[in-house]
Amino acid sequence: MCRLATLCGMILLMTTAAPLSAATFVYVSKAPESQIAVFRLNDDDGSLKPVGVVDVGGAPGSLAVSHDKKHLFASLRTTFLIGSYAIDPATGMLTLVNTTKLADGANAAYVATDMTDRYLFAASYAGGLVTVHAIDEAGTLGAEPLQVVETTKTAHAAMVHPNNKLVLVPHVAPNAVYQFQFDAATGKLTEAGQAPGGAEGAGPRHLAFHPSLKYAFTSNESGSGITLYALDAEQGLKPLQTLSTLPDGYAEKNTTADVKVHPSGRFVWVSNRGHDSLAGFAFDLASAKLTPLGQTPTEKTPRSFTIDPSGKYAYGAGEGSGKLAAYRIDESTGKLERFTEYEIGKSLTWVLAVPIP
Repeated sequence: MCRLATLCGMILLMTTAAPLSAATFVYVSKAPESQIAVFRLNDDDGSLKPVGVVDVGGAPGSLAVSHDKKHLFASLRTTFLIGSYAIDPATGMLTLVNTTKLADGANAAYVATDMTDRYLFAASYAGGLVTVHAIDEAGTLGAEPLQVVETTKTAHAAMVHPNNKLVLVPHVAPNAVYQFQFDAATGKLTEAGQAPGGAEGAGPRHLAFHPSLKYAFTSNESGSGITLYALDAEQGLKPLQTLSTLPDGYAEKNTTADVKVHPSGRFVWVSNRGHDSLAGFAFDLASAKLTPLGQTPTEKTPRSFTIDPSGKYAYGAGEGSGKLAAYRIDESTGKLERFTEYEIGKSLTWVLAVPIP
């Protein structure tokens, strides 16, 4: 009896002391409803279980999560604000910390934190601005921007290099990626030149880093393409290769939107709006070359899509359908296999999969 009691006590102690497994939550911006929908991802089959919805008081667009996974930030485009929300690690639900205004004329098409989670960058498409806000330890955004940098209209994203010293801002109409040096001690950006688009009229919109940090990729909005860039942490970007995201012979209207890299670095996808597909590419690190894999149909007007952190699943948000398409990823070929879709709202403007420790 004593031995049994002792064993039971040891088992109870081990169970109590064992860390909880990480959960992945998927956040979806529902612009017309002014809500962010929250789902929990089942790692076994990729299915999504609804957790709840959060009213945010304005049409949510771009979403970003702090690197410590404690806070989510949302561009509230109809109110010209940015919202900060605390993440409940048990449920994934969001609680408002505060909202803050952008600079006059700014409407954030994209938000992102620096690597220390002390600063938030926002790129304004209509205003042609990049703003920097301070973030305190509680996730509170500063009432005023620390800095407002005038670039030109069509600033569409703000991508922070993991060295936390380089910030890249793709611009569609100037067909260039604006480059900035970043000082984490002061929160200030300093202009560091521009990298050209990979082809005439390409129009870089979003940018994603390769895990090696030797390369980066842009989705080319007006040129319906993808550009591979060589990436130097000090010097920035140099275009190497540009390919179409469309099948041969397709002549109807199309623009690209998002670009994502598989965690392995072996595959890259770009979303086509018009053709309504996810264009896949294999990337060979040794030769630094992209090879087209074809297009996979997705929901109407796929403005945003996300790859789950495990690399097993992808989710494409239909701005034009209000549905979220779910795919299994063949990690040997990069093929996407659609296995279901979810009716979520009237129009979906962003989707983000986030692992919560």
